[in-house]
Amino acid sequence: MKRVVLYPSPGMGHLVSMIELGKLFAARGLAVTILIVELPFVDTGARGPFLAGVTAANPAISFHCLPRVQFPPLGSPHPEAVTYEVARLSNPHLRDFLLAGDARPAVLVVDFFCSVALDLAAELGVPGYCFFTSGAEALASFLYLPVLHEQSAASFREMGEELVRVPGISPFPATHAIKPLQDRDDSAYRGFLRVSPDLCRSRGIIINTFRSLEPRAVEAIGAGLCTPPGLPTAPVHCIGPLIKSAEVGVKRGGDRCLAWLDAQPEGSVVFLCFGSLGVFSAAQIREIGVGLEASGLRFLWVVRSPPNEDPAKRFEEPPEPDLDALLPEGFLARTEDRGLVVKTWAPQRDVLAHGAVGGFVTHCGWNSVLEAVMAGVPMLAWPLYAEQRLNRVFLEKELGLAAAVEGYETELVEAGEVEKKVRWLMESDGGRVLRERTLAGMTRAKEALGEGGESDVTLTKLVEAWMGDHAGSAEKR
Repeated sequence: MKRVVLYPSPGMGHLVSMIELGKLFAARGLAVTILIVELPFVDTGARGPFLAGVTAANPAISFHCLPRVQFPPLGSPHPEAVTYEVARLSNPHLRDFLLAGDARPAVLVVDFFCSVALDLAAELGVPGYCFFTSGAEALASFLYLPVLHEQSAASFREMGEELVRVPGISPFPATHAIKPLQDRDDSAYRGFLRVSPDLCRSRGIIINTFRSLEPRAVEAIGAGLCTPPGLPTAPVHCIGPLIKSAEVGVKRGGDRCLAWLDAQPEGSVVFLCFGSLGVFSAAQIREIGVGLEASGLRFLWVVRSPPNEDPAKRFEEPPEPDLDALLPEGFLARTEDRGLVVKTWAPQRDVLAHGAVGGFVTHCGWNSVLEAVMAGVPMLAWPLYAEQRLNRVFLEKELGLAAAVEGYETELVEAGEVEKKVRWLMESDGGRVLRERTLAGMTRAKEALGEGGESDVTLTKLVEAWMGDHAGSAEKR
């Protein structure tokens, strides 16, 4: 059986996406090994039962932990700088793994943040591909970064609201570039700058999107319009939307959410959830609470503890939130007949798929966007980190599947804006238009994944090329 090695970056969202990709490969007859790389100062022991559960349900998928690497503080405030450094220092361990055993893997598929491994794969004669867990619009901007870098000596932060123009996507204000790109002297920025040439020299880029969702961006990338001068254009393989096939490792409280939704009218609940890293200040949590109460709407709200101000603890899992201390006094009692507040986590995929949910206030993480599209749930965009501001521009300006919460780029979105926007989403003609568009997007997504659909055909051809011992020929498909 041919073996493919998948190499995700440490983030849980990236690991989950890579596991789902591995399930697709395993279903098509490949043996899959997923590498686990750990941050030097984070305890990830709790992942053990989760990974064991994945292997138990999918015997063709196994996991291998690379040795943990250590290094001094980098001087960058951005976790992406740490991720890039972990990947760089892990290359010797990756080499040892790829050379171990009787047969080298047929293919190595690396996460965007692990692109430094692609040169090693080429050196060892293992065809290397990149899996980009976000959408084609974000990929276009990252591929084009070296061109933007040469066009101006100014950092994005210094450019302010000046529009950044990238082939195939809507112009966006420089302030909407991700935080690690705001300062061109930061080590995280330099890490992103190095990724584009790595990806261009790869055997191909696998993207978690489908062509009919982002045709303009996909065509621009495929035509080489986003490729920096002097570099080849890597083939693009759109295999999405790839979302969790089930809530694996379901945490305590998931059943409570779904049972509560069972008792609510069809399409009546607005769901607020901001990802595993999405946190708000205590003041912002109170404003959201006041706005939700004033709206009179039914709601399901996932509340996480405010961020830890200690830089040394920024990667640690926050404690459970103290709802009585964080929410307006008496809030839970006054809204108990129409609202449910849950601590830290909810089974987002299953919640969005529930018929009682009629709207989604989201941080615009790509996994969340795709889950909403697959469920046909319209969105209010409240981007917080990573490429989410770019996703907001795309969702609002290009697709018309979301409306933005005003003031998300400031320190505090006021309660009045929260009330106004959730009511607009759930009760207005504009909200109904969003819902119709999202339902149409859901139909296209399911067609893409169905037998003979665009994403199904793309994935099948890619795997057939690998199975036929011609991994490099997949780029010609």
